Amino acid sequence: MRFNLLLGAISAVTLFGSVALAQAQDVTLRIHHFMSSKATLHEKMLVPLAERIEKASDGRIKVELYDSMSLGGRPGDLYDQAVDGAIEVVLTLPGYTAGRFPQAEVFELPFIMDDSVAASKAFWDLIESDLQNSDFEEVKILSGWVHGPGVIHTKDPVVRLEDLKGMEMRGPTRLVTDLLGELGASPVGMPLPKIPESLSKGVISGAVVPWEITPSIKLAELVNYHTQLDGDKALYTAIFVLAMNYDAYDEMPEDLRAILDAETGKTLSEIAGQVMADGDAVGLDVARTNNIITLGQKEAGRWEEASKPVYDRWIEMASDSGFDGAATIDKAKSLIEKNK
Repeated sequence: MRFNLLLGAISAVTLFGSVALAQAQDVTLRIHHFMSSKATLHEKMLVPLAERIEKASDGRIKVELYDSMSLGGRPGDLYDQAVDGAIEVVLTLPGYTAGRFPQAEVFELPFIMDDSVAASKAFWDLIESDLQNSDFEEVKILSGWVHGPGVIHTKDPVVRLEDLKGMEMRGPTRLVTDLLGELGASPVGMPLPKIPESLSKGVISGAVVPWEITPSIKLAELVNYHTQLDGDKALYTAIFVLAMNYDAYDEMPEDLRAILDAETGKTLSEIAGQVMADGDAVGLDVARTNNIITLGQKEAGRWEEASKPVYDRWIEMASDSGFDGAATIDKAKSLIEKNK
């Protein structure tokens, strides 16, 4: 009897110890991305996010940030690093793997975005309602957002649509390079880190990126002109996702998953969208020593008219991919208006 009581006590202590150990389990989340440590998203979004998560978890979640592809691979490999579990979390542009996320591309269509905060929240809504179980089914999407209006940065001035003819222009995604082609440029797809070297060697005549990214790659030192649109329309935007390996997410203790969920999701989408908007103001200020060209609404209307074939091809692609492209465009626009 004494032996049985002793055995029961030992079992209880062991069980209690196991539960306590499970509750005290530490989790390390590595976040891998392609930008430099000086990039707006790294400094203003990822660093504060890591600090908030570690504080909310009393240090039980440790977040490590790895910029500039420092854990290996190319920018286009990031998404699969999360899928395969090589990295717990990645920040990437889905557009770096052309055609893989057809429905999510709706937010990258030209002239659809007019507010990075509202569009970022709208993108998250579409992730929750549609994309998590379709385009992004291989990973757990922690958050999604868009950058501010895309701007044209060139060595020679672009004042009219015709000025783009023949220019070798870098674009970040499939839809943007498609747009550049319709506008008369010779599109060149390449990831962000290759822009400075390609400009300095004359491989490209210019690039399209939002204002916020220009200081981190010293773009204002490599070009002479910047062309933006007047009014509330954006030439284009690109979507970002913070994606997590499903096993890494599921294996987290429930209370720590709750903390991670609270710090990401739509809350982080809104934060990121605002970070993008704030970064645009900084980038614009840095570039003021150059020539900044603003296209009036009449000229911008010509560009928007020229972009219509991009929509036609995207809707046709959507049909081939099994979803209604026109309805998805209407839904994206409605979500943006809803989130203003």
